Amino acid sequence: MIRTRSYLVLLLSIFVSYLSSAQDFNNNRAKFRIDVHQIEGPIILDGVLDEKTWEDADVAGEFVRVLPIDTGLAISQTEVRMAYSASELFMSIVCFDTVPGKRPAESLRRDFSFGKNDNFLAFIDTYNDQTNGFSFGISASGAQWDGLQANGGFVALDWDCKWRSAIKNDDEKWVAEFAIPFRSIRYQEGVKEWGINFSRLDLKTNEKSSWAPVPRQFQTANLAFTGTAVFDEPPPRLGTRFSLIPYVSGRTSKNAELNENAKYSGDVGIDAKVTLSTSLNLDVTVNPDFSQVEVDRQVTNLDRFELFFPERRQFFLENSDLFASLGKDNIRPFFSRRIGLNSPVQAGARLSGKIGDQWRLGLMNMQTGMSGEIPAANFTVAALQKKILGRSNVGAFFVNKINTGELDPDHFNRVAGMEFNLASKDSRWVGKAFYHQSFSPGNAENTMATSAALTYNTQRWLVSLEQAFVGDGYSAETGYIRRQNYYQINPTLGYKFYPAASKVANHGPTAKLDLFLNLDGQLTDRIFDLDYTFQYLSRSQFSFGVSNDFVRLQSPFDPTNTGKTPLARGDEFTWSNIRLDYASNARRLFNYSFDALYGGYFNGDRFGVEGECNYRVQPYGSLGLVSAFNRLLLPEPYGDLNLFLLGPKLDITFTDRLFLTTFLQYNSQIENLNVNIRFQWRYAPVSDLFIVYTDNANTQDFVNKNRALVLKMSYYFN
Repeated sequence: MIRTRSYLVLLLSIFVSYLSSAQDFNNNRAKFRIDVHQIEGPIILDGVLDEKTWEDADVAGEFVRVLPIDTGLAISQTEVRMAYSASELFMSIVCFDTVPGKRPAESLRRDFSFGKNDNFLAFIDTYNDQTNGFSFGISASGAQWDGLQANGGFVALDWDCKWRSAIKNDDEKWVAEFAIPFRSIRYQEGVKEWGINFSRLDLKTNEKSSWAPVPRQFQTANLAFTGTAVFDEPPPRLGTRFSLIPYVSGRTSKNAELNENAKYSGDVGIDAKVTLSTSLNLDVTVNPDFSQVEVDRQVTNLDRFELFFPERRQFFLENSDLFASLGKDNIRPFFSRRIGLNSPVQAGARLSGKIGDQWRLGLMNMQTGMSGEIPAANFTVAALQKKILGRSNVGAFFVNKINTGELDPDHFNRVAGMEFNLASKDSRWVGKAFYHQSFSPGNAENTMATSAALTYNTQRWLVSLEQAFVGDGYSAETGYIRRQNYYQINPTLGYKFYPAASKVANHGPTAKLDLFLNLDGQLTDRIFDLDYTFQYLSRSQFSFGVSNDFVRLQSPFDPTNTGKTPLARGDEFTWSNIRLDYASNARRLFNYSFDALYGGYFNGDRFGVEGECNYRVQPYGSLGLVSAFNRLLLPEPYGDLNLFLLGPKLDITFTDRLFLTTFLQYNSQIENLNVNIRFQWRYAPVSDLFIVYTDNANTQDFVNKNRALVLKMSYYFN
């Protein structure tokens, strides 16, 4: 019965997809077109548009509002011109001001925080699939932004490429110029039209605008609403090209907990990128080093399940949506952080990109070495997608982990599956359905996971239904699976009001119900949430809500997560909570957010408050503080417990190439004080010098546990 219901939702998804794809919801590609001519002479990137190319170029102007309302022309207008040469794509951008005063800029750091900087962004659908592409942008202070777009337009900013920009400010406007090498992006050969849209955020007028209109319930990065860039001739064929990024590093470390003396080591490694075509590339890494990756932000863990932390390592990020989007949030058959989490990565390769205009391919193989009791292993993941029904796709994947050393040499774990991703032409209907099967020694029954979900989203309505089934034998060792042995159903209903002549942009309720049953049909979890949210024209937001939880424990659990006596399997608990959330206007130099909760918690009570504040000295840096306090009032043997988390962070951007970040994290739950100091000098494009210091100490007596100092230098040969 459970599986039948999931299949019914799948059939409904396919039916809705058929209906939605049969209608032409989006006419932006036909109405908004910009001609892109070949340059008439050299273009000097200086923010001064005195070249003849710019005098004769077509203009994309008359930007329309997206936020706080999506009607009418923008108050502060923007003009964009485009051109190209045999090797580069050029853009010139003129951002006019209507309100005098200093332009807000949080910092000079690359991939700046969108909502805290005046900025311009371009979203380029180079594949014309309204799903995948590239984003390039710049802040009013000259900081660059670049990222990969996937899943309809969500931008992953961890990807960097080599491109040039310049900016010039005066009292009435700011002007930017881009030069993006064709070799830095991927596109279809022989095609002279790309989907494209431009977005401008002007914080002084509190206005987000775009060239091609985008409904305000969607991000302007949504590739369903692009216009069209029309080239004189198709962009050039690139042929096979190579890029190399070698590195050298030195490290000293000391582990006081193990009474070890200081250790000194050095290392070298290399990353290589081979462009096989304009849409397909091969990435290779040998002895990679990830010591420069930013430290994870700690949290107070009051959950029964493993916490999720996103991937930050550069090698795993390009075209990562092919792998990272497999499954759903808590049923991921592949999670790249499982590779090299506790053992060194020795080498790896990834082939990814487009094959023709309908197919996408991703193939990755990684080899890790042995570390203590953790065996050496080889990891393979392969994914293939085919575009169907406009913006939807179907795909298949295979994940394989196999031990390769002397420790447990016969062990393996494999997951294979098929997936369907629905996205209507106007993005109102989105959904997903999948079937996964795992294979491991000794597992023969209930080794599958299935899910089906469908969401309808307009300016006023949000209606969603999601179902999932995970067998008790389903195993994905290279994935992220929070729990097994359950059937889940999760309906959501929301509505928004848009009052006229008010300081409130919109407000409305959202109701969610999350039910979990084990495979015997017994209810194990019920979570009901009812929230009411106010979104103000100033961009501040306030919400309040109530929730009611029921839990029947499927395994023993310590509600403090501090190693105390666990509650017994089969124990049942019901409690209710109330909560408040507020986020201030992020445009202000000092901005903050907080949320507070009061109510029950398993067999006791809980009061919790979490907050974050930030003060910026623009554009040279910011001082932030993340904090959390949770007071648990529980019967013996737990008693009353206070859990503190403090995380001050100093972020200094001396220039757009020189950065210093100092992050301190005090966590009483795990009794750890972490200090992370990270210095970065980008002395050449995509070429860096890093100096990273990390220290961990006990929160009781502040005695050091371990510390390390790393120096790493890389250079980008292209």
